[in-house]
Amino acid sequence: MARVPKLAVFDLDYTLWPFWVDTHVDPPFHKSSNGTVRDRRGQTIRLYSEVPEVLGRFRGLGVPVAAASRTGEIEGANQLLELFDLGKYFVQREIYPGSKVTHFERLQQKTGVPFSQMIFFDDEKRNIVDVSKLGTEWCYLHSCPKWNESSNPNSRIRDICKGPSWTLKSSPVDEPHLRHKTEGNWEDIFRCMCKLLKCICV
Repeated sequence: MARVPKLAVFDLDYTLWPFWVDTHVDPPFHKSSNGTVRDRRGQTIRLYSEVPEVLGRFRGLGVPVAAASRTGEIEGANQLLELFDLGKYFVQREIYPGSKVTHFERLQQKTGVPFSQMIFFDDEKRNIVDVSKLGTEWCYLHSCPKWNESSNPNSRIRDICKGPSWTLKSSPVDEPHLRHKTEGNWEDIFRCMCKLLKCICV
């Protein structure tokens, strides 16, 4: 039987949704009568559309899912997970500022899963570099959104939702100790993540 991870760990911002929850949107959030999630100003908040499918895929494989986020907007991030009905997928949540190494050390303590049996999805290279040193498998989701930094943050969110250019890295990212493994079902999972992020598997 093909090997699968024993814990899948997801970043939140620009991994599950196309914004920084502590910058581009204004909590608290709520769900309107038509089921859309909105922030305090009434702005519609969306996930990457395939997120529920991907998380459901992991659950179908019997792989628990955890969140590891460095956001300072802890309450807002947790609120969004519940409003998007994603809370049911996450067995653990480490959401607070600081090093992702701390997040993973606490996940290891709470779950008992060895670092080598975890897989980590994140869009920030620094987090990949730090966590990979623990021996964790990783998937670097490199975003290349085409926006004007001087533009209104609200329009940037809409632009990103239309589909930025994404690349799923499958080779070391400058640091020689980084390795991206795609064994057995893992490759299938990576391709599923590609669909999530509308990227090309290289």
